[in-house]
Amino acid sequence: MQCLLFSILLWLSLAFTCASGEIHYHEFVIQATPVKRLCEMHNIITVNGLFPGPTLEVRNGDTLVIKAINQAIYNVTLHWHGIRQLRTAWADGPEFVTQCPIRPGESYIYRFTIEGQEGTLWWHAHSMWLRATVYGALIIYPEEGSIYPFTMPKREFPILLGQWWNRDPNDVLRQAMITGAAPNISDAFTINGQPGDLYDCSSQETTVIPVVYGETNLFRFINAAMNNELFIAIAGHLMTVVAADAAYTKPFTTPVLMLGPGQTTDVLVTTTQAPGRRYYIAAQAYASAQGVPFDNTTTTAILQYVSAACPTATRTSPSVFPPLFPALPAFNDTQTAAAFSAGIRSPSPVDVPDPVDEHLFFTVGLGLFNCQPNQLCGGPNGTRFTASMNNVSFVLPQTVSILQASYLGAEGVFTDDFPPAPPIQFDYTASNISQDLQQPVPGTKVYKLKYGSVVQVVLQGTNIVAGEEHPMHVHGYQFYVLATGFGNYNPATDPAGFNMVDPPQRNTVGVPVNGWAVIRFVADNPGVWLVHCHLDVHIVWGLAMAFLVENGVGELQAVEPPPIDLPLC
Repeated sequence: MQCLLFSILLWLSLAFTCASGEIHYHEFVIQATPVKRLCEMHNIITVNGLFPGPTLEVRNGDTLVIKAINQAIYNVTLHWHGIRQLRTAWADGPEFVTQCPIRPGESYIYRFTIEGQEGTLWWHAHSMWLRATVYGALIIYPEEGSIYPFTMPKREFPILLGQWWNRDPNDVLRQAMITGAAPNISDAFTINGQPGDLYDCSSQETTVIPVVYGETNLFRFINAAMNNELFIAIAGHLMTVVAADAAYTKPFTTPVLMLGPGQTTDVLVTTTQAPGRRYYIAAQAYASAQGVPFDNTTTTAILQYVSAACPTATRTSPSVFPPLFPALPAFNDTQTAAAFSAGIRSPSPVDVPDPVDEHLFFTVGLGLFNCQPNQLCGGPNGTRFTASMNNVSFVLPQTVSILQASYLGAEGVFTDDFPPAPPIQFDYTASNISQDLQQPVPGTKVYKLKYGSVVQVVLQGTNIVAGEEHPMHVHGYQFYVLATGFGNYNPATDPAGFNMVDPPQRNTVGVPVNGWAVIRFVADNPGVWLVHCHLDVHIVWGLAMAFLVENGVGELQAVEPPPIDLPLC
């Protein structure tokens, strides 16, 4: 077995000789691991027995070769969130979209090169609800000899925000899919895997971050929570935002962050407070849907000032002062959430792609399926919850992935007739939308894009069932966010407000509650790329679609052939 692994790695080394950077080899063993949280022992699914999982550290231009070995009881895939995957869509990871899942007892080697990206990304499972515990940071440093475009930090800290259930998360999902009701809300949020001081049986393991007075440090925040956007603040400290979604930003200082699931934000924090004191880093939900239950607890970590001669700390390090608590916005403070997002801009003027070849208008929101015979229907008024884009509730295939079907020309797996606009125009954000508009149509539909085309998408939130901010993630691309707003998008007047000077680049954009966002990108990456809400409860209900970007001219504008070890369904 070791000889076989060596042969594979040697073949991969030869395959990547054209890459200018270093090649990093990793083995990810997906396995059950016993952990204790909130006073109870649980067997959770982890990578290499770690929760959160291993942090991957690379440089722009490096190549990652990761062998995923599935020793768990569930099928699994891994997604490298935000990585462009130029021509390597087979490594993107969403199950039944770019690959069949890795079955228990089997393995798959993910291989891809980092091209033109720097900053904080992350990786996570993309099967069922496994990403609740299967996730980790992916940090991309500048190329050798390059530096950050901001003050060089003394130290760097990845801060992963997560969500915890006192049950197997897949059991929570299964119960919801059987009953048609919303899934049970979580029992806690976490920072680097720990709930923090405000939860039962948790204070001894609270995450502690040691800092020294007078230093400037880089905090890499990642929202890995399943179903909640989060406000974050540090008591007694301001944060200077310098990057988001692995793209540098124009620096701005703020007392609070707001991250949707999938988003990352890098901030500089200067330690100006009294030595020997402790300060809470706290996070709690931004819950924009009115009347919808949510986890209203608060997770904490401790920023602890230590001596420069001994720059380590533990939860039990002596201090006569209790940690100070930061001011956090109210759970429904949409104004603060919108103001934070609006502050993120590119650091200098950019060349926004123009003119537009594809003008697309996608509604995003919830829906309801009428109850069918022999079904449990725990949704409103005896219905089942669903979700859709342009009234199509996305259904994953089960026998082959969409990318495989496209590559092989297999018929009957998907159709390429995803609508460029909703089939019926209506007042998308009205308070009393007709029940006739609440029933989407199930389908496995993609929208075809020609290689090199300039694509503009208006993402319009709806108030069907409940309006809510949707963190929309586009696989395989970084896009410019030209504008966001509330209410219905107006094509006659709203383009005048587009930021065509320094719009931010993101891979996940928050579509404001009962509002809209406009994104633009060049379809320069062939393959099948999932577009979905990163609230996992919404994606399993069908709030997704996929772009099928056609090959261009020649080998360098075409998807690579499938790997020899691509999993079978």
